[in-house]
Amino acid sequence: MGDGRAPPASIMEAGESRGVVIDDARFAHLLAPLGPFETAPTLAVGVSGGRDSLALTLLADRWARARGGRVEAFTVDHALRPESAAEAAQVGRWLAARDISHTILTWTGTKPTTGLQAAARQARYDLLAAACRAHGILHLCLAHHREDQAETVALRQAGGSGADGLAGMAVARALADVRLLRPLLTVSRADLGATCQAFGQPWIDDPSNLMERYARGRLRRQGVPLGDLLAQAAQAGQARAALESGLADAVARHVLLAPEGYAVLDADALWTLPRPVALRLLAGLAAAVGGQPYLPPAQGAERLLAALPGLWGPGAGALALTLAGAQARRLGGTGDRRRLLLLRQAGRMAPPVPLTGAACRWDGRFQAVGNRGEAGLALGALGSVEARRLAALDLPALVRIPKAVWPTLPALRRDGLLVAVPHLAWAVEPLSTGEGMPAGGLTLPRLAFRPLSPLAPPPFLPPMEAGLDVMAVVSDARVII
Repeated sequence: MGDGRAPPASIMEAGESRGVVIDDARFAHLLAPLGPFETAPTLAVGVSGGRDSLALTLLADRWARARGGRVEAFTVDHALRPESAAEAAQVGRWLAARDISHTILTWTGTKPTTGLQAAARQARYDLLAAACRAHGILHLCLAHHREDQAETVALRQAGGSGADGLAGMAVARALADVRLLRPLLTVSRADLGATCQAFGQPWIDDPSNLMERYARGRLRRQGVPLGDLLAQAAQAGQARAALESGLADAVARHVLLAPEGYAVLDADALWTLPRPVALRLLAGLAAAVGGQPYLPPAQGAERLLAALPGLWGPGAGALALTLAGAQARRLGGTGDRRRLLLLRQAGRMAPPVPLTGAACRWDGRFQAVGNRGEAGLALGALGSVEARRLAALDLPALVRIPKAVWPTLPALRRDGLLVAVPHLAWAVEPLSTGEGMPAGGLTLPRLAFRPLSPLAPPPFLPPMEAGLDVMAVVSDARVII
């Protein structure tokens, strides 16, 4: 199919309305609220080869070129169907004919026997985010549309989601190092098909989208009450916006999220917050310091909030509560104010990972930034044994970091031997990088605390200047989102 002809694909399904072509002005109007963008913007687009993502890719390409920018298209091959590799290659040929850069990202390794769709979705996001990180791209556009939104609300409704879930997918979501943008959430699938036809662009329909074995496939076959679900999403969206505004205010006033990967919360202030805000704050903190990509279930946050007063009860001692890989402890200190320490649950930390040339992330919390350091280094947890050994050295940094946090600090090893703990400014030999360090010694990367699940929504982030990576700037500060 090197001549650009499509593999077997349906251009319009039976009974589907013809839709309205999306022109440049309409697409610019859809994208404008999701900015600001760089002077010469670079947009990444996740493109599967279906009508939705191809229409988005072509519209985004024209939008970016008009502003002196460009598009990077990424196709994730989940390798779940024999024909998936050929389809991904066909997408590449279509885009190459239009001078659009395209990369295929393949999901390798053993596939789960249960929860396959959820695992595939997470793998897709992980691969796309990693590709954006490697290319230095902040904005990742996804082609979810109006019918996708209605289906999402229906599935969450069936699963008993609260207002946050029933608001559906957010039009913009900030992750650790990329912004997910969904400019087409108000656009119909028929409009996207009409747009592809206007471009003269064939597409590929994935048969697994209608498979009865998957909940979303069954829903698509049955149909959904589109208007009712979207109205419900809009109403829930208003409630979510109010919740996020309260959350941003609470984070700014009452939380310290430290670069060493822990959080300190004013517990007395927590109990004065509206209950939905307090629950969302606890869930967000747990996900951030616990290295989780998503918030824990609401029931978990409710149980934690109810149990917190017990930390200050008679005989509580070193009692700790857990949620989503995070641990909540009473933080000692002077004064009458009660402070809550949230830190990574030591027993659930990820195993060490090698520091390679690619972007390296460990435990869903820390990312190696800039120079990757010397060859043969691995990034993992300091651990309690090494923490006790370093405590004997009276390192100044240990004085300001709560003792319970020490074993959870990221550390660098070579052949299993501890080489450095960057957050403690300690290494087995002099460092060649860093302020005040002698030259000619050990070269280490900088480790930034970049949670997979940002604590607060975009309103809490500082304004973004042209070409500036907000997450990198915030991660360099004392308070990290």
